[in-house]
Amino acid sequence: MTPEWLTAVGTIATCVVIGATAVAALVQVNHMRAGNRLDAFLALDEHFRDPDLQAALVYVQTELRRNLDHSTYREELSHRGFIDPRSHPELLLCNWFNKMGILVRHEVVGEEVFMDMFARLIAYYWELLSPAIVLMRRSRGAGEYHNFEYIACRAQEWLALKGSGQFPKGVARQKLHDPWPADPPLPKIAHKVRG
Repeated sequence: MTPEWLTAVGTIATCVVIGATAVAALVQVNHMRAGNRLDAFLALDEHFRDPDLQAALVYVQTELRRNLDHSTYREELSHRGFIDPRSHPELLLCNWFNKMGILVRHEVVGEEVFMDMFARLIAYYWELLSPAIVLMRRSRGAGEYHNFEYIACRAQEWLALKGSGQFPKGVARQKLHDPWPADPPLPKIAHKVRG
């Protein structure tokens, strides 16, 4: 073999090694990204089970609407400045949903998995919390809880497309028996899609 031929073979071998290293690095980065997303999602799920957050969910569902009927309560939300979450537990939820919006919008948590788990909850609580957010936006502007609004919009769109779930094709569904057929059906929740 001539020296030129050996140089060419060496150059090709070097290119192959560099290419293989680049592919291995890309695979490793993808694995790290997937691991980080999983860690973020597990932390999010754990935080969702926090007793204070769970109590706030119950409060918003059972008491917020009634408290919003009182002008003093509305004034506290409208006032610019610190609002005590001990007397306004709805803020814990607004803050939590807003953080989730940031994580989804910046793709720290995958939207598809997040929506599969939380879309119904987000759409439901946006509907319950939006009157309080309207009051807070009076003094704080339209940016207040805009990341919560973002995931609420995405959740409504997701529900419009996949509201009945994403059951895998080809898997037989279980037959369920309703032992209380005389009970009146629950009202359907409308899922609005922004256009």
